[in-house]
Amino acid sequence: MNYFYYRLNAPRKTFAADMTAEEAQLMETHAVYWRKLMELGKVILVGPVLDPKESFGIGIVQLPEGEDPFPIGMNDPAITSGRGFTFEIHPMPKIMVPGI
Repeated sequence: MNYFYYRLNAPRKTFAADMTAEEAQLMETHAVYWRKLMELGKVILVGPVLDPKESFGIGIVQLPEGEDPFPIGMNDPAITSGRGFTFEIHPMPKIMVPGI
């Protein structure tokens, strides 16, 4: 397996504190997408990070050798919404997790 760090960047630094009702619904759709990826065994963990400088989301993705992680980010409803979210995905050459 190959592992990747996924970071979802919100459209503004204050997003977690001042998201609109429409944005909150989008985050629910985003969460459903990531839960499905977890059920498929493609994601180890996912969740928000409440950094005082800016909030963002993270995911740790695990994929079979040779599978491209980029489509996971491109298909995230937060990204496809056109609401100003961006993402980064970076390889993690070594991880230490019990049972993996």
